[in-house]
Amino acid sequence: MDNTNRMVLEFESKSQNESFARTVIAAFAAAMDPTIEELADIKTAVSEAVTNCIIHGYPDCIGMITMRAFISGNEITIEVEDFGTGIEDIKKAMEPLYTSRPELERSGMGFSFMEAFMDDLEVESVVGAGTLVRMKKRIGKQPFIGLTH
Repeated sequence: MDNTNRMVLEFESKSQNESFARTVIAAFAAAMDPTIEELADIKTAVSEAVTNCIIHGYPDCIGMITMRAFISGNEITIEVEDFGTGIEDIKKAMEPLYTSRPELERSGMGFSFMEAFMDDLEVESVVGAGTLVRMKKRIGKQPFIGLTH
């Protein structure tokens, strides 16, 4: 029996949909019985990814954002994709404090937060075609316990 669970959600790139995406991913991930901290990490990473789509993917228009999630065993994979402007230099865009929209007083920490709160982060982008952010988190990881005497 396949123990993978999948979901797909499409919504418009409107700021009010950022909290909607957070709520949906929290409800989907709840089946994994995450800790409050693990759930907060997932919600924060999704917020950052969706906000990037809204601010950077569709700076001058409303477009569609697709969020996909897959649960397999103790790992959740989340993909947030837009079909907007794309990222010219992914490496530069992922640098802490870098923002392509300084006039909006953006902190430039979106990708840094995604990396900090998730176990894996991949970004694929084509200028003029959009960006896909893929994040993974393992739920219930055992904390490292040092050697005992």
